[in-house]
Amino acid sequence: MHAVLSNIVEGLGDGVPVLLLHFTVTLLLLGAAMFIYLMITPFREHYLIIHGNVAAALLFAGAILALALPLAAMLAKADLLIDLVIWGIVALLIQLLAFGLACLFIRDLRHQIEAGNIAVAIALAGGQLAVAVINAAAISG
Repeated sequence: MHAVLSNIVEGLGDGVPVLLLHFTVTLLLLGAAMFIYLMITPFREHYLIIHGNVAAALLFAGAILALALPLAAMLAKADLLIDLVIWGIVALLIQLLAFGLACLFIRDLRHQIEAGNIAVAIALAGGQLAVAVINAAAISG
């Protein structure tokens, strides 16, 4: 029994620093992608959300999940930190590009979200999540 516990503790000693490093890098990638997302959206989510705009909150929540899903898949797959960073950036660029393209197809997106159009927010968030699921699956191969 002592040998088993000793192996577990040794494994934790080796694994926890790697886990924390990969987790931290992934959160930094997510934070950077969220910042870029906020810069490319045609409206100010933070302002709209703090003033009770449910459509903006739904769209932002969908965006956060859509950015996190492929990162989670990459985190589960990556053995090396450099793989996590490079493929994480690729995955995030795909997500941001998908959002940008979707914005082209929604007529007057800024006005729709500022007016609180929940249907538009849900449709766009759903599209982002659909791309994220496919992106995550492609990454995890």
